[in-house]
Amino acid sequence: MNVMTDPDAVTVDPITLQVIRGSFETIAEEMGHVLYRMSFSSIIRESQDLGAGLFDVNFNTLCESESTPMHIGSIPGYLRGIAETLEDDAWFEGDVVVHNHPYHGASHTPDLAIVVPVFFHGRLVGFAGNTAHHVDIGAATPGLIIDVPDVYAEGMLFAGTKLYRKGEPNNAMWNYIRRNSRAAQQLVADIEAQVASARLGARRFVELLEKYGEPTVFAAANQLMDYAEKMTRQRISEIPDGDYSAEGWLDDDGRNRDKRLKVKVTVRVRGDEVEVDLTGSADQTPTAYNVPFEGSTKVAAYAGFRKLLLDAATSDLRVPSNEGSFRPIKVTAPLGSIFNPRAPASAEARFTQCNRMIDLIIRALAPVMPEKVIAGSSAAISFAAYSGVRPSGDYWVFLEVNEGAYGGRPRSDGPDSIDNLMANTRNNPLEDLAMHIPMICDRYELRDDAPPGAGEYRGGIGVVKAQRVLTQAFITHESERHTEAPWGIFGGRDGTVGRCTITNPNRPEALRDMPSKFSGLAVEADDVMTYYSPNGGGYGDPLDRSAVKVLEDVLDGFCSVGHARDVYGVVVDLEAETVDMAATEKRRKKMRAV
Repeated sequence: MNVMTDPDAVTVDPITLQVIRGSFETIAEEMGHVLYRMSFSSIIRESQDLGAGLFDVNFNTLCESESTPMHIGSIPGYLRGIAETLEDDAWFEGDVVVHNHPYHGASHTPDLAIVVPVFFHGRLVGFAGNTAHHVDIGAATPGLIIDVPDVYAEGMLFAGTKLYRKGEPNNAMWNYIRRNSRAAQQLVADIEAQVASARLGARRFVELLEKYGEPTVFAAANQLMDYAEKMTRQRISEIPDGDYSAEGWLDDDGRNRDKRLKVKVTVRVRGDEVEVDLTGSADQTPTAYNVPFEGSTKVAAYAGFRKLLLDAATSDLRVPSNEGSFRPIKVTAPLGSIFNPRAPASAEARFTQCNRMIDLIIRALAPVMPEKVIAGSSAAISFAAYSGVRPSGDYWVFLEVNEGAYGGRPRSDGPDSIDNLMANTRNNPLEDLAMHIPMICDRYELRDDAPPGAGEYRGGIGVVKAQRVLTQAFITHESERHTEAPWGIFGGRDGTVGRCTITNPNRPEALRDMPSKFSGLAVEADDVMTYYSPNGGGYGDPLDRSAVKVLEDVLDGFCSVGHARDVYGVVVDLEAETVDMAATEKRRKKMRAV
């Protein structure tokens, strides 16, 4: 057996270091590309609800695909959980492991991880892995779940389970998977795509080791992680030491409609380290509206600070996405709370809580980072599962992520109709929808029933999407922010809360306003679910907004003439499509004097 030279004893020159860095990043991107190109379900193939990367034997992230942050950042937690539960208690060449247990490091049960060990000269040197959200894993309700009593109602639980052992398929396990999903064909095909992606990553990792040598590659990996850590610490040290807090309220737990859930975030900055403390947040819920601590809560905090401190668009340096950026960040959540539930509590519907946590981290730090933060975003997610039974007796299941909106920014308006904060999925083409399932999209456009948060830079505008089922069906919907609008900042106005309705064109009088989350709702043919995502909050005093920008919003239909006058102090002549600048100056002077 060859013994590797200690990588800490090797110094890699800058040019080789950047070449290896590029190789790592290319491998991760190729893994992600193979995964979504080979998948069959639209949630992976079109929305790209996935992540992929390479890891060392200590489960450090060496590289990650530019996919949904919640996915790739969670894989180290999966690897630690696999180490606790691994079948055979050992890795062999040719093994392929599937894992999704939320009390053994997973992000939540529908996100199956596929992990392949990487052997070089007969020794285990690392792992290639990916995660992806699957259409249906046999949960209590098709596709998504919210109102269930425990983790066992979430569907199939895998913990360190080998789909292949020494290269040979575990046919009993494959058959078990086929027989326990409403969308078995898609599920199996998507898992096979994950296997292909992970095997490709392992092969590329070995090729990299063969080309540059194991000591050089791992020395470079360590130097890149140290660099990411150094840059993260440098950015943290620029924040004044102190404790910064913010809190907000979630609508309900999906069952107890009269009980809002508190989210409290305290950010403690000490030198070049930071702690995110969630003490004071709500106790765990009796439904699936909880967050796995290792696989989701910690990952959300890491992603939040990466966005704040190392954003590629605003930073003068491009810092690699690896384990180093996690090291200076500590996350605390009391056991038994919504962000750290006790087993066997269900924890499948966990995304909106994570997004709100990031939103509150930003709000807490706003007083000391005014040029880095943004106003309140929609900070939720609209995740809908539509399903039904075909005449053949087979299920159809469709998962859809609807967009939200960012808050206003220090130098520009909040982006409209886009995933935000923790979410990074693409929208699903409507043509794809109609080709495969009995549904039609009746409306898909920017929200026009309420304005975004006013400010010098206005909040982003949310989406409105109306999906009509053509047969009897079931709908489960996970969303948030029906009771607390995205917050405005530095004089900016709050945004607008979300809304969800069920209607039917054949019964126009039977409009139902729905709560933000509901499970297994039975609907009839031609019933329409319409979702209105929250509009973002405004940044800065609306009276400081360019009058020309206000005019453009009026002409685009984003702002009424009355709203322009009453909130922005801008007098618009709609017929002439101009601003009366003299009247505007006079009105703004009067409004400022109040």
